Amino acid sequence: MSSNNNQNSKGDIDKRISMITGDPKKAIRTLSVPMIVSMFLMMAYNLADSIWVAGLGPDALAAIGFITPLFMIAVGLGNGLGAGATSLIARCIGAKNKKGADNAAIHSIIITIGLSAILTVMILIFLPGILTAMGAGETVGLATQYGQVVFGGLVSLIFSSVASGILRAEGDVKRPMYAIAATAVLNIVLDPIFIYYFGWGVAGAAWATVLSSGIASGLMVYWLLLKRDTYVSFSRSDFTPSWKVIKDILAVGLPASAESFVMSTLGIVLNAMLVITGGTEAVAVYTAGWRIVMMAMIISIGIGTASITVAGAAYGAKNYKNLSVALNYSAKLGLMIAVITGAIMYIFANNIAGIFSYSSQSASMAPSIAAFLQTMYPFLIIVPVGISASSIFQGVGKGITALVLTIIRQVAFVLVFAYLFAFTLGLGTYGVWWGLVVGNICGGANAYFWANRYTKGLKRNYIKDKPLKIDTIPGK
Repeated sequence: MSSNNNQNSKGDIDKRISMITGDPKKAIRTLSVPMIVSMFLMMAYNLADSIWVAGLGPDALAAIGFITPLFMIAVGLGNGLGAGATSLIARCIGAKNKKGADNAAIHSIIITIGLSAILTVMILIFLPGILTAMGAGETVGLATQYGQVVFGGLVSLIFSSVASGILRAEGDVKRPMYAIAATAVLNIVLDPIFIYYFGWGVAGAAWATVLSSGIASGLMVYWLLLKRDTYVSFSRSDFTPSWKVIKDILAVGLPASAESFVMSTLGIVLNAMLVITGGTEAVAVYTAGWRIVMMAMIISIGIGTASITVAGAAYGAKNYKNLSVALNYSAKLGLMIAVITGAIMYIFANNIAGIFSYSSQSASMAPSIAAFLQTMYPFLIIVPVGISASSIFQGVGKGITALVLTIIRQVAFVLVFAYLFAFTLGLGTYGVWWGLVVGNICGGANAYFWANRYTKGLKRNYIKDKPLKIDTIPGK
């Protein structure tokens, strides 16, 4: 029986490897579906926090809004390190370097534990001061209650993201989906119990998040370290300490994490603009509406995340044609779907806004939330283009390039337009919203231009028998 199980396991592994190194269009579709489901589930339990907390009133919802940028920095670290692991392991798989893939996976876990522990301590120490500096004002107490619990359980959240990245690198996206499903269901069940039945308020929502995320981490530990039926292995003999491997992982992981930091910083600045133009209720509206927009973006993000694996495998194998196909196909597929999902959000904006206005304390926010959702329609259409471009650069190991493009989009475009529309033109809160839209349209188009130029350049050089040297494969 054990022999049959081993044979079945090897067959599954071989099938996954063939898939990520084969037709890039099929690979992107196959990989993206479970990722999209996983992200929907993840957003569902994040949305559950907002929906249940909205019943406590605008101040409680605004408190979560002030924590959200900090929380996204932490989530971004996990996603960034996961992207770094995915990129390097996929490149090793494409280059048929099994030992390099194993070593990269082990290094990823070690880096994760160290960095997440440091980040947890730093945030918990400085949280009240950070919130005060962000302009949380009278909501500092509520935001601190929520943040201390959430950031206290940060290690498990980051670990599950990196472990998912390791599995994605070898084409295994179903098990991360199962783990997130268990997490989402538990969080949704625990939220009303902790918030209202136990009377813990916003802290109850935080406890539900932390306890449910521990489930995902436990399942990942079992699959990777105990069951051991993955392409990569974690035995002591597979580990060779290497600063080069650490550098290769962080070359994608840190810039990808920094992208989230840039976006979170943008969120902090936008919150400050909203406080000036519309008070804490404007922040509450943005917090609620942005959760819906993020859900509408999930398909594009899932397609882009799948592209990291496909791009890494193609780059490792020097198959630059597949790399170019991955860029263009992911952008077109994401754009077509975004047109549909954005239209649905626009048409049913009033109905969606009602989810956050079920109590007397939050009923006044409904019209503004609906207006925000309708304003974001053009934003949703251009998002897939920028995501695809960043994913391709991350897949080939050029994390810094992806980061620079993000900074240009968020700082040079979004902030400038938001300030121009909100203050110079006097549009107030609506100006901040339109700054997001126009800035991302300009930034997304710019990112795609550079990614397309890069992939075409690789193909030209390879055709001329001048392939670029791949120096990010350990052991090569």
